[in-house]
Amino acid sequence: MLITTSYDPQREQLELADRLAAQIKELKGVQGNVRRVRRARMSLAQLCLTYDDPDILLVTRERIEYYHEQQPALFFHPSTAAIRVKRLLNGESDTLLEMAGVRPGDRILDCTAGLGSDAVTLSFAAGQSGQVTALESSPLPFLLLQQGLGEYVSDIPGMTDAMRRIRVLHEEHLDFLRRQDAKSFDVVYFDPMFRKPIHESNSIRSIRQLADARALTEEAVHEARRAARRAVVMKEHRDSGEFARLGFAELHRSTSKIAYGVIRL
Repeated sequence: MLITTSYDPQREQLELADRLAAQIKELKGVQGNVRRVRRARMSLAQLCLTYDDPDILLVTRERIEYYHEQQPALFFHPSTAAIRVKRLLNGESDTLLEMAGVRPGDRILDCTAGLGSDAVTLSFAAGQSGQVTALESSPLPFLLLQQGLGEYVSDIPGMTDAMRRIRVLHEEHLDFLRRQDAKSFDVVYFDPMFRKPIHESNSIRSIRQLADARALTEEAVHEARRAARRAVVMKEHRDSGEFARLGFAELHRSTSKIAYGVIRL
């Protein structure tokens, strides 16, 4: 992987690129050689050819972007969380929050954070007295999420604070769950890669190449039931057989192609 900056970088971008290069080398699961390279006047395509490497992490003044061959750039953005938080501020409901029964002050574990859209919404709902812990096992999504939640500024009231409150960990969710005491969290949430992909989803298509594609295990759900106090929730394709396989008997199928399964405790 190559780590570089936009053209004519300021000192802040150069220092951040150096820090990211050092951090990435320490993360578990990073494949291949990690190299910090000067951009000079080369295009990203020219950098790939020069260093014979298809992966680039680009530090710009606005954000960090990941490029792999011809795939769209991957970067942190609140995405649908911004829409959902606006709706909450307007007094509208949110299906995930309703299914999970989220209340102010809740401690919530998001086991499969991705780029954090659900985690941000959960954190906003849990409020200043609540706490969301977001786990991401894949190194690059973790890095983008950690950096984005710490730097992104939203003009939506309360949303920036909600992002800053999230604790992000580079962890396998099963390993983490095994270490938790019983009833450590009010809600445990899973959003694994769907067994039946929704191909028209651009955000999922961008992250799918990097995310952990393994199916959720029965042991993970068992540990989640032990660690949760009120509910374990899973999001999947509405026609998925995973709900039945993993014991999520209570289902809410939305008008879209997703559904939520809930285990009440």
